[in-house]
This record gives sequence, C-alpha cells and structure tokens, in this order.
Amino acid sequence: MNETTQHAPARETPLAGKTVAVVHAAWHSCGSYIVNVSQMAAYKRLGARVLSIAVMDALSPPAPHGPRWEAYIAASGDLPADRRFFTAAPQSSLVASRLLLDGWWPLIHGDQASWLAALAARAPLPQGIGGENIDLVHANHYFTLPFVERLRGWAPVVLETQDIQARQYVLRNRGGFFIPPYATYDDMLKVELDWMRRADLSVHLNEEEYRDFQALAPGLRHALIYPAVAPAPLSEGREIVIVASDNYANFVSLRWFLTDVLPLAPGVRVKIYGNIDAGLRNRDRTLYEAHRALFAGRVANLGAVYANAGCVLLPTVEGHGLSIKAVEALSSGALLIATTLAFRGMGVDAGALGNVVVAEDAAGFAASMREAQARLDSGAAPSNAQSDTRRLYDARFSFEAYARALQDTVVPLVRS
Repeated sequence: MNETTQHAPARETPLAGKTVAVVHAAWHSCGSYIVNVSQMAAYKRLGARVLSIAVMDALSPPAPHGPRWEAYIAASGDLPADRRFFTAAPQSSLVASRLLLDGWWPLIHGDQASWLAALAARAPLPQGIGGENIDLVHANHYFTLPFVERLRGWAPVVLETQDIQARQYVLRNRGGFFIPPYATYDDMLKVELDWMRRADLSVHLNEEEYRDFQALAPGLRHALIYPAVAPAPLSEGREIVIVASDNYANFVSLRWFLTDVLPLAPGVRVKIYGNIDAGLRNRDRTLYEAHRALFAGRVANLGAVYANAGCVLLPTVEGHGLSIKAVEALSSGALLIATTLAFRGMGVDAGALGNVVVAEDAAGFAASMREAQARLDSGAAPSNAQSDTRRLYDARFSFEAYARALQDTVVPLVRS
C-alpha cells in the first residue's frame, strides 16, 4: 500500500447484504482487542452484518458463567458487532476426549501452540450460529482455525496472524514451569504453519511479520494490511506516562525501566497506566512494592490519560509484532521517548520524526526524560495535530486506510 491509497476514502458498501463472522480470542484490555474492534467497525463501514465469535483460550464453563467470561463480557461492551457469540472447550473435555493427549501433554513441555489449537478444536459451535448465513470468516490467530473449520461451511476464510505466535510462546515460556523435553520454536512454528494453510488468505499487520511469513509459507496468499487503531485524544497536558497491558514482554521492558532507567532520572515524575501493575506484582513483588506509588492501574477512560500527557514513554526492550500502544501514542501527538524496538514492523525511521527522541540505553533514556520534565515544568506547549507522529498515524493507521485495504484485498474473496 502506498500513502495515496491509504488516504483515499473507502468506497460505498460492497458488503451490503453479506454477513462477516469475526472469530477472535476472548481477550480484552490488550492490543488484540483493539484490533478486533477496528475489524468489526471496518466491515460494518463496508456494509456487512458483523458477528463476533469469542473463543476462550482455556477450559471454561459456558458463557457467561465463570470469572474469565464475566471479566471478558464486562470489559468488551464496545465491540461493534450486530450479534455476539461465545464458546470455550468445556472442562469435561480434558477426560472426555483426547485433549489430555493432544493438548495437555504437549503443554506441560511448553507446547502452547498445540494446546491452544486443541482447545479450539473442542469449542462447540455456539447455540444459534446455525441460523446464520456466513459469507466470510475473518479469523484472528491461527489457533482459532480448528474452530473455524467447523464453522465456515463454504465461506472463504481470512486469517489475521498478529505476529508469529511461536515467537510469543517462546517468550512466555521463559516465565513458566515446564518439564523436558521442552517444545522448541520450530516445533510450535510447524503447528502454526500447518493450520495457516487452511485459510484462503493470510493478512499480516506489520512489515516484519509479512516478510517472515512470505519466506516461511511461500505457497500461501499473503497481504500486508496495517491495523486501524482508534486515535487517542491529542496531548494537552503535562504528565509523563507509560501505558502498558500485562504481558511478559511488557513486564521485561518495565523491569528494565524501573531498575536501570528511573534511578538515573531523579525528579522526573512518571505515572504508569494499565494492568501491567498486576503483572509486575505477580512476577516481581519486591520491585512492585518499591515503585507502587507510580501505578494507576487499569483505567476506564484511557483517552483521558493521553489527553493529560505531555510526554509518553515507550521503554521497549522485548517484544514481537506491531505495538498497538505505540500506535496510540503516535496518534496523541505527544513527545515520545522510545527505543527503536517500540516502532518494530512500522517501516518507519523513528529518529526522523520531529517529536520522537530515540534512546537505546538507560543513560540516554534517562537524560531525555530529565529534559522532557524540565520542558514541561517550564510551561512549554505540548505537541498537537501538527506533529510528525500524528501525520504518520493519519497516513498509515487510520480507520479509512484500513477499511480501504480490506475492500481492495478481502472483498474480492466474497465476490468469488
């Protein structure tokens, strides 16, 4: 996609009268959830009737029962679907099917790829879904495809990969307890690629992922479509903030920030938003207690956080795939202090952006924070819609760009 294409408005409603099922993990308060919201909104913009089908990534009682379903449903009320469905592998399937052998046994060796696929294979079709005439399935993550195989009928399937999941599993396994022989990256990648071959088109949301999957699966159809992320309010405040959800990569990055960077920035006032507080508390209670005053936890109105910010920190030292939080930060127009890794997969030279300071080591990051605090304390006006990052967001990650890309790439599958 070039920027001319991205700026062009989506054409009328080519999916009018069609039904699109968006199948996704039952996750909330994370980048994948933000992507799912945008997918559904874009298909509705294109005229489709949209179904949301949430697949739980654990053994679970039927929705809405159980704490995980209760939490998910409470936090996902803004999904723009015309109808919502929920499914999960029942707890009885551990002994009533081959799940003990197909999923649990690989899992205790660290093979999360096989475990999640085995769970989805045992998730029943939700009550009422049989009355729907589905014209297209947009599946998120390879591990939903065993469920999609039973759902799709004759409908084409678009798989949105959202990173190579085997990379994520290797990263998560660092903080887990498994028994040898340990599942390797290659073991889990094979499971992922085998399921990917069931889709009619694989969509990738960043340049690195797109190139890697083209090399790993050259016989498949691939497309690069940057995700749409709802813009954050423009920065108008004076706070220096970090926004992060609870995942292992964010934990590693925040640990580096708290142990290596922050001690070199005395007098800098930082607030940390998001449920990363729970992740740090669970993984390093001592570090959390030493800095607990910095944490504001999960907030209902994240937009207010960006509106009150004068500077957003992206101290990213671990992670794969496009960072949705980094895209949100871009859209705010705020001054960003970041490592290069925060902009992975975007195909952009972050150092060339006027309101971005790239700092790769702790000393440089801390020095940039001290300068930012002094500038904010002096009353300097924050960045706004004229900033380089806001222009980049508009050109590459806006809702119109995403809807147009879906129209050009995905809609022809439905017509055929």
